[in-house]
Amino acid sequence: MKVFVAGATGALGRQLVPQLVARGHEVVGMTRSASKQDLLRSLGARPVVADALDPDALAQAVASAEPEVIVHQLTALSGKLSIRFIRHPERSAASIMTNRLRTEGTDHLLASGRAVGARRFVAQSVAVLGFGRTGGPLQTEADPLDPDPPAAMRPGLAAIVHLEQAVTTIEWGEGLALRYGAFYGPGTGFSLAPDAVMAAPIRKRRFPIVGNGGGVWSHVHIEDAAAATVASVEQGRPGIYNVVDDDPAPVREWLPVLASALGAKPPRHIPRWLARLAGGEMATVMMTEVRGASNEKAKRGLGWQPRYASWRQGFAQGLG
Repeated sequence: MKVFVAGATGALGRQLVPQLVARGHEVVGMTRSASKQDLLRSLGARPVVADALDPDALAQAVASAEPEVIVHQLTALSGKLSIRFIRHPERSAASIMTNRLRTEGTDHLLASGRAVGARRFVAQSVAVLGFGRTGGPLQTEADPLDPDPPAAMRPGLAAIVHLEQAVTTIEWGEGLALRYGAFYGPGTGFSLAPDAVMAAPIRKRRFPIVGNGGGVWSHVHIEDAAAATVASVEQGRPGIYNVVDDDPAPVREWLPVLASALGAKPPRHIPRWLARLAGGEMATVMMTEVRGASNEKAKRGLGWQPRYASWRQGFAQGLG
């Protein structure tokens, strides 16, 4: 099939494009940067340069590709992790741009897909925030999102809700939204790379266990996330899918294992009140209250199985 990948040079795009090509798909990869065209060619895609927030340029890029499937992997989340970002992510330029890409960018891509007669649209959502904070440790796609999230989380959650509703309700094709877990592995924040955004504070013991460390995170290796995306290009009914591993776990369990895999000392422990003062309410909630996600629907509906069924195996073998 002809597949148009928007955000083809991001961490997931760099894993996704080669997997699509290996499956025999003809891939057009979109980037905003002309300097990344050679990278896309090396991955096996035909490059096209366009800005997702420019509807005319985007429409022209999609029309030139004539795709049967559009994959939306656009974000602007990269760069150094700062205390200011942790306390007020909603104020950061990266978050504001990502929210625009998940709202305006999604709408522009959907309009372009409808205009060229694309039959399927697959978009990136997230499973590491947004679930309600009551009930058991695991949430399914049918469970409601948090009705009263921390203020810093609200703009991002609103953008995610917009994306999911816009994509899964299209009438001209099949729309799938993939809620990815916390990425780890090559090119991600949790990796062995010296400039990995999340790994650096862990090595410096600036990523502590807060309170009882009871926040349950769902992880997914970046290669497994790409494999699930390939599966969603080829099959699956419209709807939302949690793309996570089989082993959601509280922070107090997975963070020490990750620190060890990164060659760091065990994480510090700090009380919740201090974390709220230093990092804000959103970070505190992420470390103490969030719920994990069940992957049963994705395994059943997409025919997908993660290579790294647990972060325990993945942190030991897949961070490089």
